[in-house]
Amino acid sequence: MHSWYFTGLIPGIHINLVGVSIVSLSASLLASINPLYLLIFIVATAITHTFLDFIPSVFLGCPDTDTELSILPGHELLKKGQGYSAIMLTAYGSLAAIFLLLIITWPSIIIISKIQNILPIIIPGLLVLATLFLISTEKNKSKAIFAFLLTGILGLIILNLEKVDQPLLPLLTGLFGGATILLSIKNKTQIPKQTLKLTKTKISKPILGALIASPICSFLPGLGSGQAAIIGNSIAQTNKKGFLILLGATNTLVMGFSFISLYAILKTRTGAASAIKEILGTLETNYLILILLVILISGVISFYLTKNLAKFFSHKITKINYTKISLATLLILTLIVVLVSGFWGLLILIISTLTGIYCIKLKVKRTLMMGCLMLQTILWYLF
Repeated sequence: MHSWYFTGLIPGIHINLVGVSIVSLSASLLASINPLYLLIFIVATAITHTFLDFIPSVFLGCPDTDTELSILPGHELLKKGQGYSAIMLTAYGSLAAIFLLLIITWPSIIIISKIQNILPIIIPGLLVLATLFLISTEKNKSKAIFAFLLTGILGLIILNLEKVDQPLLPLLTGLFGGATILLSIKNKTQIPKQTLKLTKTKISKPILGALIASPICSFLPGLGSGQAAIIGNSIAQTNKKGFLILLGATNTLVMGFSFISLYAILKTRTGAASAIKEILGTLETNYLILILLVILISGVISFYLTKNLAKFFSHKITKINYTKISLATLLILTLIVVLVSGFWGLLILIISTLTGIYCIKLKVKRTLMMGCLMLQTILWYLF
């Protein structure tokens, strides 16, 4: 059980790393283990990760590649004493996504197989519309356009550097994690006493947005949970708390749909789905049913695990020196970047952190920094 939530709580340790490790060991140390057990472990770990990885994002400002947007409203609620509520909003979104996934799996398989060829034509338009919507909500349109293009060009350069391993790690860590942490240290942010009271907000609109956007993004290259959340929010147009529900639901749905798309069209969109394909090859119907059962069980367990851990962190966060833990977190993130991406990764981390701070100083919505992924994705589909 401990290995299930190890990836979610430790910054920089992603489910993709677990998947690659299992595939590497499946021919040697794990050769004697029934492949079905490996499948169960991978799926359970992947789903648990989608619940728990919001905890370090909200409490420490350490984004995963799927949760970078949760820092924005989540950190704001944390500074208002509502960190527990922020985590639980994402958890309720993820839990709702689990049951929705079970309901729409078989219709989705039929639809995906029929429309997969026309989606690449639709996606660029959706992303452009989402971008225009984000910019239209800003008071200063010129600054918003500049922030989007600045991070977009930065993403284009960095993501196409062949000499860097895992360039997404230092890019997103700097823009969303490093920038937020450094500003917290500079401003000597004080975390108030956290309340365990849940704030009420409507769940229907964010769930609808996630439900529409996640299937599209789950089986197309270049689109992940971040872009799905932006598309979903442009459809649902929720408030900040609704956006956290949408993020939780999107994160879990994208993971769940990656298994469905593996079954339906043999495409892998996540490290977990890729690992399963490497181990089992073609995903048969009985395997998919087993996956859905594991998703249900691990999703329900993960919800209560998230609830208890959120309570624990809410109690402890005010008893520590937040500046010191921010410094320690920044050092850990820097070390992970150096180990994974080397010297060039460190350089990218510094540049993206400074860029993130500059964009924050422009006083525009930080979601515009998703231009680092969206611009490349738009261009990829157009050209």
